[in-house]
Parts: sequence; C-alpha cells; structure tokens
Amino acid sequence: MSNGDIFVGEVIGTAILILFGAGVCAAVTLNYSKAKASGWIVISFGWGFAVLAGAYTAAPLSGGHLNPAVTLGIAVDTGEWGKVPVYVLGQMVGAMLGAVLAWLVYYAQFAANRDGATALPTLGIFSTIPEIRSPVANLLTETIATIALVLPVLAFGMTKGLGESGTQALIVALLVVGIGLSLGGPTGYAINPARDLGPRIIHAALPIPNKGTSDWGYAWVPVAGPLLGGAVAGLIYNAAF
Repeated sequence: MSNGDIFVGEVIGTAILILFGAGVCAAVTLNYSKAKASGWIVISFGWGFAVLAGAYTAAPLSGGHLNPAVTLGIAVDTGEWGKVPVYVLGQMVGAMLGAVLAWLVYYAQFAANRDGATALPTLGIFSTIPEIRSPVANLLTETIATIALVLPVLAFGMTKGLGESGTQALIVALLVVGIGLSLGGPTGYAINPARDLGPRIIHAALPIPNKGTSDWGYAWVPVAGPLLGGAVAGLIYNAAF
C-alpha cells in the first residue's frame, strides 16, 4: 500500500466512523431529534455500525485501521513503524472531518440548542466524558478496554478463514458493540485516540450554541489510555501467538 492510498483510505474510513458515531450520539442527545433519549444500546450499536461502514470502506486502500491504537498495536507486534505517521495523520484528519459532517447533519438541532431550560451541553456528542472523574481509574478503564479491542483485532487479522471471507470488519464491529455494552459505562469507551481528540478539537472550534466546555483537562486520558492499551496488546500478541 502506498502512503497516498493509506492516507486517503484512513481519512475516508475514519470520517465515516465519526460521522456515524457522533451522529448516533447527536441523535440520542439533542432536542428535536426523533431518536431523543433512545439510550445506551442504540449508541453502542450505532458505533458498531460506524466501525463496520468505515472499515469496509477503507480496507481496499489502507487496511482500515481507523484507530492509532490499532496501528500502534500492529507496529509493536510486527516491528514495522515506517507507515505509522501516515496512518495516524489520516485518522486525525478523518476524525475531524467526520465531526464536522455530523455537526452539519444535525445543524438545525444544534442551532435550536440555545440558552434556556432545554439547552444541553454538547461535548458528549463529540468526545467522551467519564461518569466518575478519577484519572487513574479512567486511564485504567480505557487501557483495559483498548486491550480488549486490539488483541482480538490482531488475532482476527491472522485468522486465515476470516481473511479469505472478508468478514474481519463485521467481527470487529460486533466486538466494538460488545465493548460498548460491557466496558463503556465508566468512561464512554473512547478506545481510539483519534476518535476522541479529533472531534474534541472540532467541538472547541465550531460555533455551537450553548456548547459548554471542551474539557481539555480530561482530554489526555482517552489519548493515553488507548495508546497504552494498544501497545500492551501488541506486546501480548507478539509474546503469546
């Protein structure tokens, strides 16, 4: 795969990932949405379908990493680091683009979110927020959840039958649904530094009414935790398989 193909594939795939993922969060959160208050199960499946659409789209060009933690885990396992910056740059650009697209889709709903009794903070549409703010506990949650993502992803990639059938992305999408349902409660399961940081930057930049804080004091956790988890998963896979 050329650097150009990798960059384009990761931009497009990650943009689709965030468009669907931030989109389902907006659908559940914002007033005047038909999916208002439909709940955590809807969000978990929405993010799973987001992974499915983004990964299948990007796969022919870049392999569909869509996540710096996955890219890091693969590099730690294989020792191949040369294309890591291209992957991560594409993922960050795509995440920011996807966040802008999700904002445009729900533009009228964001515009209606003015000051007043019905106004809502909007950061949770774009990025993760812990239910209990504890840096050590939050970092541990994100690290463990990302190991639970990246270690199976590495195993799926080496499973010949899945490779031949082209069903890896489907299995990974179901894995993400499972992580959301089982491990997402404490922090909102970023498990992807680009997924959290890119949209957080866009949240800070966009002219969203009543948007509230972008919470930069917490922003390091959903970056550091997934990167640590991806590296640990790569080490485990390399040692055990």
